Amino acid sequence: MARTAPHRFVSKVRKPKDFDAFWLEVLEEAAKVPLAPKTVAEPLRSSDDIEVFQAFYNSLDNVRVAGWYCLPRKRPAKVPGILAMPGYNSDPSIPKEWARRGYAALMVAPRGKLRSRLQFDPGYPGLLTHNIVDHNTYGYRGFFVDAWKGIDYLLNRPEVDASSIGVTGSSQGGGLTLTTAAIRPEVRAASASAPYLCGITDAIDLTQTYPYQEINDYLRLHPESTQDVHKTLSYFDGINFADRISCPILVNIGLQDNTCPPETGFAVFRSIGSEDKKLYTFDKQGHDAGRHEHEETVEEFFKAHLGP
Repeated sequence: MARTAPHRFVSKVRKPKDFDAFWLEVLEEAAKVPLAPKTVAEPLRSSDDIEVFQAFYNSLDNVRVAGWYCLPRKRPAKVPGILAMPGYNSDPSIPKEWARRGYAALMVAPRGKLRSRLQFDPGYPGLLTHNIVDHNTYGYRGFFVDAWKGIDYLLNRPEVDASSIGVTGSSQGGGLTLTTAAIRPEVRAASASAPYLCGITDAIDLTQTYPYQEINDYLRLHPESTQDVHKTLSYFDGINFADRISCPILVNIGLQDNTCPPETGFAVFRSIGSEDKKLYTFDKQGHDAGRHEHEETVEEFFKAHLGP
């Protein structure tokens, strides 16, 4: 694919006619599974100012999902919540910094991540192409729901202010941030960095880096499945979720990002339905997407919309 100016790029992603019906059915199925949340103190990982816990809850297909949950020791009766999303290859970190800022912070580990592998473990590489020829069984179907149900975990915590919940993440975490903000109306503010899983069929032409290259590797082995693969991916593309986002949202991208091409970042930003959206671009920045320069902006954004 010929490269054009990223802000002028037109995505070839199209939303399936039954997109909303498909996800409504998935959500109805997921709602039948009792959450059964459990929170286990981790004193060895805790500190004088932060309490750390292991978190667990049930998700689609009765998969047990894990996460890390952190609280500031000194806090009012109710605190705002932050749902932090993990990247593709990395295992979820403990969100102590968000707790130090005064939030109840959950870093979710969707199926296949560390401590959530007993019932589903396609590996990395592996997740991106797991059952990719059928959107009804594609690995990200359950993975997305696992992330979204992190909101339910926060809503079940007595110390969390249900009216002040935000979501954030980078790369895959950025993509999950977008879909969560689209699907869960409880999200009051969102910040997505270098969002992955946006313009997927564009990205596999625009970049030759992994993880997207996993799809090209698969198609070289199974060229007869190209149409089915593209159809499946259209149900999971952040661009097709974005028009449902109504909360205030920040998106930041690196203009030299070879992992998540900036063209796809511009495309998903244009598709976001919120009237309160801001895009930050960082020249001479790759997949890091200006993280260090942008950190203070994100912190002030959540403080303005959620507190504390």
